[in-house]
Parts: sequence; C-alpha cells; structure tokens
Amino acid sequence: MRLCANTGCKLHLIQPLGFELDDKRMRRAGLDYLDWNTVEQYSSLQLCLSQLDYARLYALSTKGSTAHTAAKFAPGDALLFGPETRGLPGSVLDSLENDQILRIPMLAESRSMNLSNSVAVCLYEAWRQFDFEGSI
Repeated sequence: MRLCANTGCKLHLIQPLGFELDDKRMRRAGLDYLDWNTVEQYSSLQLCLSQLDYARLYALSTKGSTAHTAAKFAPGDALLFGPETRGLPGSVLDSLENDQILRIPMLAESRSMNLSNSVAVCLYEAWRQFDFEGSI
C-alpha cells in the first residue's frame, strides 16, 4: 500500500487475501489514511479486470520470456501479480500474448523474490520510463 501511495499508483487486491486488512493491523503497520486511498478490493480476478480501465495488461511470472525492462510501458498499463506461493494460474497466462508476460531476471536455481519486492522492481521500472513523473 505504501509503495502505491508513494508512486501515485492504485493497488487492486483480489480476494481471498493472505492477510487481514482490518484498520487496527494497518495502523500498527504505520499506514495512514492517505495510503487507504490507493486500495480497491475485488471478489475475483474477472470482476477486477472487468471494472479496470487499463490500456494493456502485463502479468509477471517466472514462466515469462520477456524481461520486465524490455516492456515499453504506457500510461494506463496495469501490472498483474499472482500469489507469492504459486504465481498466476496458467489460464490467466494463456489468455495473454507472450510479450505481456514479463519476467524479472534472476540467477538460475534461485528462488523468486517475494511479492512486495517484485512489485517494487516492476513499478519503479515503469515509473522510470516516465522519467519519474510527479516525483519530488
């Protein structure tokens, strides 16, 4: 949430979540009301995608063959990340073109980065391509 708030992005969460979003826990984590303005929740991926107004959808997967840095991001593009434990379902990846399935390069035989780090790496690459527009 804080990453999205700090970069001007909106966070779309799809249930079921692997964590609780109750206010008490979030306050303890140091989030404030401005961070909450960046969050939307959906009961399913289909509902989320039907309600989002995105130009292009990029999915992140260890199965991708295109590096996240090779994508030419445009305003309105959306980044889709799966659960940290299993990634995105094959049916989601099969619905996209190969160049829409991005991979974060890593050494062979290493475990994937955690979800929050993966989001940060990709989000900052997209923002870098816009010359960090709106930043201080």
